[in-house]
Amino acid sequence: MIFNYDRASGLKAIIAIHDTTLGPALGGCRMLPYASEEAALTDVLRLSEGMTYKAAAAGLDFGGGKTVVIGDPAQDKSEGLFRALGRFIQTLNGRYRTGEDVGTTAEDFVHSLKETRYLVGLPKAFGGSGDTGDNTALGVMQAIHAALMHRYGNASLKGRRVAVQGLGKVGYHVARRAVEEGATVIAADINPHAVGRVASELGIEPTDPWAVVETPCDVLAPCALGNVVNRNTVDRLQCEIIAGSANNQLEDDALADRLRERGILYAPDFIANAGGLIQVADEVYGYNPDRVHHQIEMIYDLLLAIFREADDRDVSTTTVALEHVKKRLEMVHAIHRIRAE
Repeated sequence: MIFNYDRASGLKAIIAIHDTTLGPALGGCRMLPYASEEAALTDVLRLSEGMTYKAAAAGLDFGGGKTVVIGDPAQDKSEGLFRALGRFIQTLNGRYRTGEDVGTTAEDFVHSLKETRYLVGLPKAFGGSGDTGDNTALGVMQAIHAALMHRYGNASLKGRRVAVQGLGKVGYHVARRAVEEGATVIAADINPHAVGRVASELGIEPTDPWAVVETPCDVLAPCALGNVVNRNTVDRLQCEIIAGSANNQLEDDALADRLRERGILYAPDFIANAGGLIQVADEVYGYNPDRVHHQIEMIYDLLLAIFREADDRDVSTTTVALEHVKKRLEMVHAIHRIRAE
């Protein structure tokens, strides 16, 4: 972990590198007004670990890392702050690459680009692949289709009821795609203007942002912040499937067992939300949208296999997914022990 503080710009940030077995760490930069440094530290540790799992499960040769900036994204952003962050990233000499996440945008990192080359997800005008929202949503849709196929024997969303929590850059595209595929969409966001705009545009059914997780539905798609499934909510859920883009949807991995006991099919978030990571990782090699879409479409087959194995062994989908990750990390670690002459 690297604690970054710059008095002149006001930057207070933490960079966490969880694992580099597969390659350099890759993970976005989140900016939030954390209640304390301890809260920020807890978040960056969980998020960086999740990025390791996400990259490993997606078949990418990158490790897991994350940055959190302590500050209000509506008031505290500045050129100096993001340039200072870029300087800290540059000191890691390529061990870690970052880009936008909750509370940050691709445009913010145009400032960081003046100080470091280890960035991903930049605007197309600056050599990046552009916004990751739609590709992340595409991965979520693959997860939803796989879950529907496993649960009902039919991957179609026509006539299904989908509850989307969060209408940001990913949640909006999930809602749009679900509507286009014939689903009835119930959606909520803490920003009432976002809900009104999307309701007008897509014809979705708005609901309370705090009650949406308890809405009766076929699919619950958490697309905001984490810990949606916690000890207070797990027994009040009224969905058949959970598949969304939020990181760390489970407050504790043990809750995956409770979901299984309740008959709720859970698509592990670090697999369902990998579309954006797949996109920005591809930038490092030279962005190819066809290659990216092909990799994202593989989420469907991966999750179908995980669902079937979980049923066969009577264990949670999280257990199977984590074992998949561990096996890949161990395999690559063993191969890297071979010394080339």
